[in-house]
Amino acid sequence: MTIAIRPLHDGDDLQALTGLLHAAYATLLAQGWNFTAATQSVQTTRERVAAGQAFVAERTGRLVGTVTIAPPKPVDGSYLGDAVPAVYAEPRTALLAQLAVHPDERGQGLAERLMDVAEAWARAQGYAHVALDTAKPAQALQRRYARRGYARVGEVQWEGKTYSSVLMCKPLQETAR
Repeated sequence: MTIAIRPLHDGDDLQALTGLLHAAYATLLAQGWNFTAATQSVQTTRERVAAGQAFVAERTGRLVGTVTIAPPKPVDGSYLGDAVPAVYAEPRTALLAQLAVHPDERGQGLAERLMDVAEAWARAQGYAHVALDTAKPAQALQRRYARRGYARVGEVQWEGKTYSSVLMCKPLQETAR
């Protein structure tokens, strides 16, 4: 069966989505990196997806992947309880978060497809850049994002995290017509 990617709907099961996030981030948590998505509550999932546009990947009715893309944060606002880094407040920069693929579905390019959809959404909304953050020790993730055109633009220490994060940003190119 093929995997379909679609926008998250109001009727989708946020408990199942939260379970997917926990499963996808479990390997990172086992390495000592307490990403928010590894242990977040259903309420936190609800708040994070409500802040932007979430997409889900489904195989035979089962959620197997997700990503959220959101508008920039207010300069004087907060992001998951912390001060907003400057790149996350840039007016033409969308924020990519909660990229997750169920461990049973890895190795098939699904994360790339989810990022393609999120970046296309951002481009269609008129954003010029997409920013994200990842754990500084997560070198493989940083390389993955760099291959997609994301460049390191700073660091941040989120409160309560066991690692420093690298902030990365990518310019969105116009699609050739």
